[in-house]
Amino acid sequence: MGSATRDSHDKIYLQWEKFIKSGGQDRSLDIRVKILESWKRCFRQKVDPYDEKIHRSLKGNKLNKLLRDNQWLIDIAKPFMANLHKFVKGSGFVVVLTDDKGYIMELFTDEGTKQNPLTKNFFIGASWREEEAGTNAIGTALVLGEPIQVSGAEHYCQKHHCLTCSAAPIFDTNGKIIGILDMSGASHAAHLHTLGMVVAAAEAIMAQIKIRRKNSELALINTRLTNFFNMVSDGVLLVDKDEVVVEYNPAAKVLLGREKQNIIGIPVKKLFDYRSSVQREKIDINHRYSDVEIMVETKDGLCCCLVSGEPIVNERGEVTGGLMILRPIKQVQNLVNRFSGYMAALDFNDIVGESPEIQEVIRLAKLTASSSSNVLLQGESGTGKEIFAQAIHNGSEQRNGPFIPVNCGAIPRELIGSELFGYEEGAFTGAKRGGKPGKFELANGGTLFLDEIGDMPLDQQTALLRVIQEKKVARIGSDKMIPVNVRLICATNKNLRQEVEKGTFREDLFYRLNVISIIIPPLRNRVSDIPLLFEHFLQKLTRDWGYKFYVEPEVLECLKRYSWPGNVRELQNIVERAALLAENGIITVRNLPPEIIESSGHYSLSLTLANYSHQNIKCRQERRKTANEIEKYKIINLLNSFGGNVSKVAKEMGVSRKTVYNKMRIYSIKN
Repeated sequence: MGSATRDSHDKIYLQWEKFIKSGGQDRSLDIRVKILESWKRCFRQKVDPYDEKIHRSLKGNKLNKLLRDNQWLIDIAKPFMANLHKFVKGSGFVVVLTDDKGYIMELFTDEGTKQNPLTKNFFIGASWREEEAGTNAIGTALVLGEPIQVSGAEHYCQKHHCLTCSAAPIFDTNGKIIGILDMSGASHAAHLHTLGMVVAAAEAIMAQIKIRRKNSELALINTRLTNFFNMVSDGVLLVDKDEVVVEYNPAAKVLLGREKQNIIGIPVKKLFDYRSSVQREKIDINHRYSDVEIMVETKDGLCCCLVSGEPIVNERGEVTGGLMILRPIKQVQNLVNRFSGYMAALDFNDIVGESPEIQEVIRLAKLTASSSSNVLLQGESGTGKEIFAQAIHNGSEQRNGPFIPVNCGAIPRELIGSELFGYEEGAFTGAKRGGKPGKFELANGGTLFLDEIGDMPLDQQTALLRVIQEKKVARIGSDKMIPVNVRLICATNKNLRQEVEKGTFREDLFYRLNVISIIIPPLRNRVSDIPLLFEHFLQKLTRDWGYKFYVEPEVLECLKRYSWPGNVRELQNIVERAALLAENGIITVRNLPPEIIESSGHYSLSLTLANYSHQNIKCRQERRKTANEIEKYKIINLLNSFGGNVSKVAKEMGVSRKTVYNKMRIYSIKN
């Protein structure tokens, strides 16, 4: 030991003796403030300065858990510890790593040093906290949260006066101490550069921790992006700056129907069939674009898609590639259909009737539902043809697809073609910008219900026949054929055979549509179902209005003798009328329309109806007002129950969404 070092050690030792004898009360102590404060902490914690015992340590399962929980830190620190030990190899120094509580987890030392009494307390699991080992670099650095060197008699316990220890804390990315890096050896080898080396190594470990964390975050982000890329239902293409495909996701492969070698390295322009030069210009890798309609060549033919794109730029703002998202219009249409009410809400359980006539029709319709053949529903107006159409759809393989109803008799002659087949932008005066898909495209994968098919003009019958035969549709103004998979259910109240004979309906189209013919009987042919239907409609009113009714037996007898030209629809309207006019909830014959009463033979009663109605008009007005209030609060309660979902409210009430919106406007209901 050099003279200067020995003199310094002797001076500190004298200060240590004065502290131990006075219990820290001697105010003349000349020692570093941080060391003095540590001595005072040790004194308060009743650390024995003359204790010669081996340090307390962790063993067994506790030690294994410590090492297991901190293995990641050990793995990061070991290379830096090994490099640090190279500088002091053969000098008797040890390099140790502790956890945030001062327990040694890893150490590097010479073989001979392991037997050195000076470093006998440096072993895996040993505790170097101040309350265990007194003032020392490891324990004191934990308390201070900063690097420190403790040499010779600065150690509180005499057994460590032979040591010089340099330690620096290791912080995680949140600034929390997670360990201590220490280098200890004989006190006569003390040097300030030792602490600098330890601090540099600790900072290198912390830098590596940050890198590991960033790499972990990047790996997590990459995993999430990869999962999204692979699982997103839309087709995704990654292209380079020359618009050549460099990567694609599984959905794009399914959409394109090509093998990898026919996608990777292919310019995207060879995959697309642009409808016009304007569309081609819109798809520019250097600019962001959204929902440009294109045709994509697939193994099954052309598929109409919406494509959106986003340029990929580097740190200098240069475009290095692009991201393209392909969304088949069919998927978009299915989503639109779902939220716009183009879904069938009724099934066979909603058809009321136990008569042999209606049961036979239900049996035939159920058999029909299991096939994909075209269906022709025939029957008078109001017999429930659309209910059967919805039930057949919901019992078929197309049940998860859209149900698109079209009333051919309600569309102006000149607009039927554009409604059914769609049109391109500029196809005719007044055509919407961007064009519009027709009902066949909207119904793709589902059912198209053509009501009043007998009213379709002859020229459109020809176009309809072509679509049925080819299973492809071309929008008006376009020569691009779009494949469609649509089941047709048609309905009419006309005798189509007679229309064919008259020359107003194509014979070949008739045979195409009339694969399975179902004739729905009029209500007058199933009189036994009238009480069931009356009760069914009345129960619905009871639920909607929250009001119970009693029906006099004469009412049902009277209804059975009526001819019912308006069929089930007429009966439903009469039930609502009778309920509105009923006094005290009692429905009597007097609440029925005059034509029904007359047809039943109640002539004297019918003569008094006008006077009866005049006298009770105020009562009826009050009844209607009450019914309106009931209906208003019914709608409010349903909106609250379904979270404002108008589609679900309409389904629960058995009406269309448009009807619900109209009633909300009438009753001033805000959703």
